[in-house]
Amino acid sequence: ATKIQFENKSTKATEYFWEFGDGNTSRAFAPSHEYRSSGQYTVSLRAAKGKQSSTISTQITVEQPTDCMVEIETEYGNMNILLYNATPIHRDNFIKLAEEGFFDGLLFHRVINGFMIQGGDPSSRNAAAGVGLGSGGPGYQLPAEFVDSLVHFKGALAAARTGDSVNPKKESSGSQFYIVHGRPVSPQQLEQTEAQKNMHYAPDQKKIYEELGGSPMLDREYTVFGKVI
Repeated sequence: ATKIQFENKSTKATEYFWEFGDGNTSRAFAPSHEYRSSGQYTVSLRAAKGKQSSTISTQITVEQPTDCMVEIETEYGNMNILLYNATPIHRDNFIKLAEEGFFDGLLFHRVINGFMIQGGDPSSRNAAAGVGLGSGGPGYQLPAEFVDSLVHFKGALAAARTGDSVNPKKESSGSQFYIVHGRPVSPQQLEQTEAQKNMHYAPDQKKIYEELGGSPMLDREYTVFGKVI
């Protein structure tokens, strides 16, 4: 999403009609408009006073963002999410599914307060109440992309997967994902996690876990590939 503020140099008109080139319009004097896709757009402004009017048009280019952003729309509000370039397989797969409409109408079928919310199961679309969910997918898995700097802070977007007994390579579900809720983590808990997993958190990572929270027990077990911003 790219928001552009438009300038209006008309000084004598009393009515204005903007067309932004993407199907949206405005009658404001100098509106701002948010474009949802990159590309070229023809923007026109018709200024009128009484029976007199004039129209001017110009072309603008909305560049592709350096970082990939997606928006998850829910009935409780929307979440803007940054997808990490350090996990390109998961990033590109998520974009592909979103553009195909794969996620449209799916539920967050698993919600655990203080831990995470999980969605992406195609079986959840129009599912009846009480039906067991959580095993659906697009028919493929993704190789794990563990990155030491990407951990399960509150707001992390990560890929769900089946258990180690049937999935020793810790491959990710092709579509199911979760967003970490989590709770503040004590220094003792972080030390215990480091000892169990033979890993070390950077000082800034420890500070975020202790102040913001998250679920460090999931680190190096599930691929983190984005974050809610």
